[in-house]
Amino acid sequence: MSTKEKILKTAIKLFSKKGYLGATTKEIAKEAGIAEVTLFRYFPSKENLFEETLSVYSFLPVLKGLLPDLANMPFDKALKIIAHEFLNTLESKKYLIRIMHSEVSNYPDKVHKIYHNFIEEMIKTLASFFEEQQKKGILREFNTNSGAMAFLGMFFSFFNARELHMMKNFKNLDVKKIVEDFIDIFIRGSIK
Repeated sequence: MSTKEKILKTAIKLFSKKGYLGATTKEIAKEAGIAEVTLFRYFPSKENLFEETLSVYSFLPVLKGLLPDLANMPFDKALKIIAHEFLNTLESKKYLIRIMHSEVSNYPDKVHKIYHNFIEEMIKTLASFFEEQQKKGILREFNTNSGAMAFLGMFFSFFNARELHMMKNFKNLDVKKIVEDFIDIFIRGSIK
């Protein structure tokens, strides 16, 4: 494992445990087994480290990796794969997400911008997949950014209720069935 990978792995661990505000670069460097000055050679600031951590350990690289394989797949099957991977990524990062939600109002403007840019890029990436489906005649015309927000929002709301708010009635739900139901509603709507 390279020094950069070691720093990122340690950063995600400490950001997940202590949050962005609680984890210091000194702690990250110490736990990674390097000097703090070495950390700053790779990441000039804590904000840069946070941004790189999000870009490596978030759903965005997963989504970008999936899309080429999904391009010629039936649309409903592609959406199921995206939904399951999104939920799996959220589940694996639930401690980081929980801490980020609790401290986000205290983030400096730079960190807010990093976080918002990351979410916007994820939406744009999924929207580009929807645009390709529109060009193929599979999807009707609609605002693909709104479609991407709606799609990801359904699953994030489910994750949020189930894992972050720990709502008991959501814990016993069959995730596979929820994915199928949400995708059916997303594709077909709710009008009879």
